[in-house]
Amino acid sequence: MIYLVDASVFVFRAWFSIPPQMTDTAGSPVNAVYGYASFLGDLLVQTRPDPMAVAFDESLTSSFRNDIYPAYKANRELPPPELERQFSLCREITGLMGVAHFADARFEADDIIGTLAARMRAQGLPSVIVSRDKDLAQILRDGDEFWNIVDNRRLGYDEVAEYFGAPPERMPDYQALVGDAVDNIPGVPGVGAKTAAALMAAFESLEDIYENLDRVATLPVRGAAGVVRRLTDHRETALRARRLTRIATDMPLTFNPRELQTGPPDLGGLFALYDRLGFGGRLRQQAERLAQDG
Repeated sequence: MIYLVDASVFVFRAWFSIPPQMTDTAGSPVNAVYGYASFLGDLLVQTRPDPMAVAFDESLTSSFRNDIYPAYKANRELPPPELERQFSLCREITGLMGVAHFADARFEADDIIGTLAARMRAQGLPSVIVSRDKDLAQILRDGDEFWNIVDNRRLGYDEVAEYFGAPPERMPDYQALVGDAVDNIPGVPGVGAKTAAALMAAFESLEDIYENLDRVATLPVRGAAGVVRRLTDHRETALRARRLTRIATDMPLTFNPRELQTGPPDLGGLFALYDRLGFGGRLRQQAERLAQDG
């Protein structure tokens, strides 16, 4: 299996959970770097994944989704300079740990993971998606796994529907109905998780719903007639939301599968960086263990 890691989730988690008083020798915050390095090293020690790749987001404003909907993610504040600097350091540490990493200005980390998963699947290799972001559940296929490592919850392909409300292939349809407040994507007003799940169970696709709106009125959901009206009034919104929530699995990404094989950590490079960042012995011991076990 190939392990595909959604880096931003773990960088932001460290940024918010570790006090910013953790600084380097120049007084700049390094809390997010420390938390991310600890997470990635522990993951490598625990699983020995080979192959593996880590995907980073490069920009909040230059995605192709912003062309479709300029307000996409407009509700999010841009990372402050001290966090942007730490993202760059996290990418550097990833490489020094012997792990391939990718970022792109036009495509997001989700699209990188989706494309890597699709290409490796074509070679007979299933994926373990390491993330807490439910959006990535849509790319699972038979044999793949979604691993929320923070909560230690693993979901196989057949478990996604029960946990998230729709099977993987239909998650974009589901999210087109409920929207995504985190990414500032409006769905169909008044259609919540329960109604969307009922629609998913009764129809094969978003198109099927709109081709059979008369059947929607007969569903055992609260205010079914009102649901029909809202679906009708917000059809274009729903279709646009699906374009925004659907993960690209065919982005132009150049890589050689051999580059995804995890290599030994560069202890000299890591230790020099850790010295500059003021990190203590734990991460050094972690890196040494990786080198010895590898």
